[in-house]
Amino acid sequence: MSASSAIAEWRAQGGLLQLGAHKIFVRDDTAGSIDNGKPVLLLIHGFPTSSWDWHALWHELRKSYRLIALDMLGFGFSDKPDHRDYTIHWQADIVEQLVAHKALGSFHVLAHDYGDTVAQELLARQLDGNGVGNWLSCCFLNGGLFPETHRALLTQKLLLSPFGPLVNKLGGYRSFKRSFCKVFGPDTQPGDVELETFWAIIGENDGRHIFHNLITYMNDRIAHRERWVAALQQSTIPIALINGSVDPVSGEHMVA
Repeated sequence: MSASSAIAEWRAQGGLLQLGAHKIFVRDDTAGSIDNGKPVLLLIHGFPTSSWDWHALWHELRKSYRLIALDMLGFGFSDKPDHRDYTIHWQADIVEQLVAHKALGSFHVLAHDYGDTVAQELLARQLDGNGVGNWLSCCFLNGGLFPETHRALLTQKLLLSPFGPLVNKLGGYRSFKRSFCKVFGPDTQPGDVELETFWAIIGENDGRHIFHNLITYMNDRIAHRERWVAALQQSTIPIALINGSVDPVSGEHMVA
Protein backbone atom coordinates (compact mmCIF):
# COMPACT_ATOMS: atom_id res chain seq x y z
CA MET A 1 0.00 0.00 0.00
CA SER A 2 1.31 3.47 -0.87
CA ALA A 3 1.51 6.31 1.64
CA SER A 4 -1.33 8.17 -0.08
CA SER A 5 -3.55 5.07 0.03
CA ALA A 6 -2.79 4.48 3.72
CA ILE A 7 -3.65 8.08 4.53
CA ALA A 8 -6.88 8.02 2.54
CA GLU A 9 -7.96 4.77 4.20
CA TRP A 10 -7.28 6.05 7.72
CA ARG A 11 -8.97 9.39 7.10
CA ALA A 12 -12.04 7.65 5.69
CA GLN A 13 -12.43 5.63 8.90
CA GLY A 14 -12.75 8.75 11.04
CA GLY A 15 -13.96 12.33 10.91
CA LEU A 16 -13.63 15.80 12.38
CA LEU A 17 -15.46 16.73 15.58
CA GLN A 18 -15.88 20.27 16.85
CA LEU A 19 -14.45 20.10 20.36
CA GLY A 20 -14.38 23.52 21.94
CA ALA A 21 -12.87 26.00 19.50
CA HIS A 22 -11.13 23.40 17.34
CA LYS A 23 -11.80 20.61 14.88
CA ILE A 24 -10.30 17.36 16.09
CA PHE A 25 -9.95 14.18 14.03
CA VAL A 26 -11.42 11.14 15.78
CA ARG A 27 -11.69 7.51 14.77
CA ASP A 28 -14.35 5.62 16.72
CA ASP A 29 -14.55 1.96 15.78
CA THR A 30 -18.10 1.25 16.90
CA ALA A 31 -18.84 -1.57 14.43
CA GLY A 32 -20.57 -4.21 16.52
CA SER A 33 -18.76 -3.15 19.69
CA ILE A 34 -21.62 -1.30 21.38
CA ASP A 35 -24.17 -4.05 20.80
CA ASN A 36 -21.64 -6.69 21.84
CA GLY A 37 -20.83 -4.86 25.05
CA LYS A 38 -17.12 -4.51 24.32
CA PRO A 39 -15.23 -2.28 26.76
CA VAL A 40 -13.95 1.04 25.44
CA LEU A 41 -10.23 1.62 24.92
CA LEU A 42 -9.16 5.25 24.45
CA LEU A 43 -5.88 5.60 22.55
CA ILE A 44 -3.62 8.66 23.04
CA HIS A 45 -0.76 8.97 20.53
CA GLY A 46 2.79 10.28 20.74
CA PHE A 47 4.95 13.09 19.37
CA PRO A 48 5.16 14.16 16.57
CA THR A 49 2.72 11.78 14.95
CA SER A 50 -1.02 11.03 15.18
CA SER A 51 -3.67 8.39 15.74
CA TRP A 52 -2.11 6.53 12.81
CA ASP A 53 0.48 5.40 15.37
CA TRP A 54 -2.01 2.66 16.23
CA HIS A 55 -2.64 1.34 12.72
CA ALA A 56 -0.57 -1.84 13.15
CA LEU A 57 -2.37 -2.74 16.39
CA TRP A 58 -5.86 -1.72 15.36
CA HIS A 59 -7.10 -4.99 13.89
CA GLU A 60 -6.01 -7.04 16.89
CA LEU A 61 -7.20 -4.60 19.55
CA ARG A 62 -10.63 -4.17 17.98
CA LYS A 63 -11.35 -7.85 18.56
CA SER A 64 -11.66 -7.09 22.27
CA TYR A 65 -12.41 -3.37 22.49
CA ARG A 66 -14.36 -0.51 21.03
CA LEU A 67 -11.43 1.66 19.97
CA ILE A 68 -11.49 5.45 20.07
CA ALA A 69 -8.43 7.40 18.92
CA LEU A 70 -7.95 11.11 18.33
CA ASP A 71 -5.37 13.34 16.71
CA MET A 72 -4.58 15.84 19.43
CA LEU A 73 -4.47 19.54 18.67
CA GLY A 74 -1.51 20.29 16.41
CA PHE A 75 -1.25 16.69 15.19
CA GLY A 76 -2.50 14.58 12.31
CA PHE A 77 -5.67 15.74 10.60
CA SER A 78 -6.73 18.03 13.47
CA ASP A 79 -6.45 21.81 13.60
CA LYS A 80 -2.90 23.12 13.98
CA PRO A 81 -2.79 26.65 15.38
CA ASP A 82 0.60 28.25 14.74
CA HIS A 83 1.58 29.61 18.15
CA ARG A 84 3.58 28.47 21.17
CA ASP A 85 0.70 28.25 23.62
CA TYR A 86 0.32 24.46 23.41
CA THR A 87 0.20 22.83 26.84
CA ILE A 88 -0.42 19.35 28.16
CA HIS A 89 -3.36 20.72 30.16
CA TRP A 90 -4.88 22.04 26.94
CA GLN A 91 -4.59 18.63 25.31
CA ALA A 92 -6.10 16.99 28.39
CA ASP A 93 -9.06 19.37 28.15
CA ILE A 94 -9.64 18.27 24.55
CA VAL A 95 -9.50 14.59 25.49
CA GLU A 96 -12.09 15.20 28.21
CA GLN A 97 -14.28 17.08 25.75
CA LEU A 98 -14.14 14.01 23.52
CA VAL A 99 -15.05 11.72 26.43
CA ALA A 100 -18.03 13.95 27.22
CA HIS A 101 -19.07 14.20 23.55
CA LYS A 102 -19.07 10.41 23.24
CA ALA A 103 -20.84 10.07 26.60
CA LEU A 104 -18.29 7.50 27.70
CA GLY A 105 -18.94 6.11 31.15
CA SER A 106 -16.12 3.76 32.04
CA PHE A 107 -13.15 3.06 29.79
CA HIS A 108 -9.53 1.92 29.58
CA VAL A 109 -6.63 4.08 28.35
CA LEU A 110 -3.58 3.19 26.24
CA ALA A 111 -1.05 5.99 25.83
CA HIS A 112 2.35 6.48 24.22
CA ASP A 113 5.14 9.06 24.56
CA TYR A 114 3.60 12.58 24.53
CA GLY A 115 0.29 10.82 25.16
CA ASP A 116 1.71 9.41 28.40
CA THR A 117 2.07 12.91 29.77
CA VAL A 118 -1.46 13.83 28.71
CA ALA A 119 -2.66 10.64 30.41
CA GLN A 120 -0.78 11.56 33.60
CA GLU A 121 -2.61 14.89 33.80
CA LEU A 122 -5.93 13.16 33.11
CA LEU A 123 -5.15 10.56 35.77
CA ALA A 124 -4.37 13.37 38.23
CA ARG A 125 -7.80 14.84 37.52
CA GLN A 126 -9.36 11.46 38.24
CA LEU A 127 -7.63 11.47 41.62
CA ASP A 128 -8.77 15.06 42.23
CA GLY A 129 -12.34 13.88 41.73
CA ASN A 130 -13.06 16.19 38.79
CA GLY A 131 -12.05 14.01 35.86
CA VAL A 132 -14.52 13.29 33.07
CA GLY A 133 -15.56 9.66 32.79
CA ASN A 134 -14.43 6.74 34.93
CA TRP A 135 -11.05 5.18 34.18
CA LEU A 136 -10.81 1.41 34.55
CA SER A 137 -7.09 1.03 33.83
CA CYS A 138 -4.20 2.73 32.06
CA CYS A 139 -1.32 1.24 30.11
CA PHE A 140 1.67 3.43 29.27
CA LEU A 141 4.08 2.74 26.43
CA ASN A 142 7.54 4.35 26.30
CA GLY A 143 7.34 7.97 27.41
CA GLY A 144 8.88 10.54 29.74
CA LEU A 145 6.94 9.62 32.87
CA PHE A 146 9.81 11.00 34.95
CA PRO A 147 11.40 14.09 33.36
CA GLU A 148 14.79 13.45 34.97
CA THR A 149 15.11 10.20 32.99
CA HIS A 150 14.02 11.72 29.66
CA ARG A 151 16.98 11.88 27.26
CA ALA A 152 15.89 14.32 24.59
CA LEU A 153 17.41 14.01 21.14
CA LEU A 154 19.55 16.91 19.92
CA THR A 155 16.81 17.81 17.44
CA GLN A 156 14.29 18.10 20.28
CA LYS A 157 16.62 20.30 22.31
CA LEU A 158 17.19 22.61 19.35
CA LEU A 159 13.47 22.86 18.63
CA LEU A 160 12.85 23.90 22.23
CA SER A 161 15.59 26.54 22.11
CA PRO A 162 15.24 30.12 20.76
CA PHE A 163 16.52 28.68 17.47
CA GLY A 164 13.49 26.38 17.25
CA PRO A 165 11.67 28.24 14.46
CA LEU A 166 14.82 28.27 12.31
CA VAL A 167 15.57 24.59 12.96
CA ASN A 168 11.98 23.78 12.07
CA LYS A 169 12.17 25.80 8.86
CA LEU A 170 15.41 24.14 7.74
CA GLY A 171 14.26 20.62 8.55
CA GLY A 172 12.72 18.32 5.98
CA TYR A 173 11.95 14.69 5.27
CA ARG A 174 15.56 13.54 5.43
CA SER A 175 16.18 15.08 8.85
CA PHE A 176 12.84 13.72 10.07
CA LYS A 177 13.73 10.23 8.85
CA ARG A 178 17.14 10.35 10.50
CA SER A 179 15.79 11.48 13.88
CA PHE A 180 12.64 9.37 13.84
CA CYS A 181 14.44 6.12 13.03
CA LYS A 182 16.66 6.58 16.09
CA VAL A 183 13.76 5.85 18.43
CA PHE A 184 13.02 2.49 16.81
CA GLY A 185 14.88 -0.68 17.72
CA PRO A 186 17.29 -2.31 15.26
CA ASP A 187 14.78 -5.06 14.51
CA THR A 188 11.75 -2.79 14.14
CA GLN A 189 12.95 -0.04 11.82
CA PRO A 190 10.09 1.52 9.81
CA GLY A 191 10.00 0.95 6.07
CA ASP A 192 9.97 3.70 3.46
CA VAL A 193 6.20 3.66 2.96
CA GLU A 194 5.58 3.82 6.71
CA LEU A 195 7.98 6.74 7.09
CA GLU A 196 6.44 8.55 4.13
CA THR A 197 2.99 8.07 5.66
CA PHE A 198 4.06 9.43 9.04
CA TRP A 199 5.65 12.43 7.31
CA ALA A 200 2.68 13.13 5.06
CA ILE A 201 0.23 13.08 7.98
CA ILE A 202 2.52 15.39 9.95
CA GLY A 203 2.37 17.76 6.98
CA GLU A 204 -1.42 17.97 6.98
CA ASN A 205 -2.70 21.51 7.64
CA ASP A 206 0.85 22.90 7.31
CA GLY A 207 1.91 20.88 10.34
CA ARG A 208 5.57 20.60 9.37
CA HIS A 209 6.07 24.18 10.52
CA ILE A 210 4.89 23.87 14.13
CA PHE A 211 7.25 21.28 15.66
CA HIS A 212 8.86 24.05 17.73
CA ASN A 213 5.44 24.94 19.14
CA LEU A 214 4.52 21.40 20.14
CA ILE A 215 7.88 20.59 21.76
CA THR A 216 7.07 22.84 24.73
CA TYR A 217 5.64 19.77 26.45
CA MET A 218 9.19 19.10 27.66
CA ASN A 219 8.95 22.21 29.84
CA ASP A 220 5.51 21.13 31.07
CA ARG A 221 6.94 17.83 32.28
CA ILE A 222 9.45 19.62 34.49
CA ALA A 223 7.02 22.23 35.78
CA HIS A 224 4.36 19.68 36.74
CA ARG A 225 6.58 16.74 37.73
CA GLU A 226 5.27 16.52 41.30
CA ARG A 227 1.63 16.39 40.21
CA TRP A 228 2.16 13.92 37.38
CA VAL A 229 4.44 11.52 39.25
CA ALA A 230 2.05 11.59 42.20
CA ALA A 231 -0.73 10.55 39.83
CA LEU A 232 1.19 7.34 39.16
CA GLN A 233 2.10 6.74 42.79
CA GLN A 234 -1.41 7.33 44.12
CA SER A 235 -3.40 5.71 41.33
CA THR A 236 -6.43 3.76 42.50
CA ILE A 237 -6.80 1.91 39.19
CA PRO A 238 -4.51 -0.73 37.65
CA ILE A 239 -1.65 0.88 35.71
CA ALA A 240 1.03 -0.81 33.63
CA LEU A 241 4.11 0.17 31.65
CA ILE A 242 5.30 -1.58 28.50
CA ASN A 243 8.87 -0.39 27.96
CA GLY A 244 10.85 -0.86 24.76
CA SER A 245 14.31 -1.06 26.29
CA VAL A 246 16.36 0.14 23.29
CA ASP A 247 14.48 3.45 23.01
CA PRO A 248 17.26 6.07 23.46
CA VAL A 249 14.81 8.68 24.79
CA SER A 250 12.64 6.76 27.28
CA GLY A 251 13.95 3.21 27.22
CA GLU A 252 15.74 0.90 29.64
CA HIS A 253 17.31 3.76 31.59
CA MET A 254 13.85 4.99 32.63
CA VAL A 255 13.02 1.77 34.48
CA ALA A 256 16.51 0.88 35.72
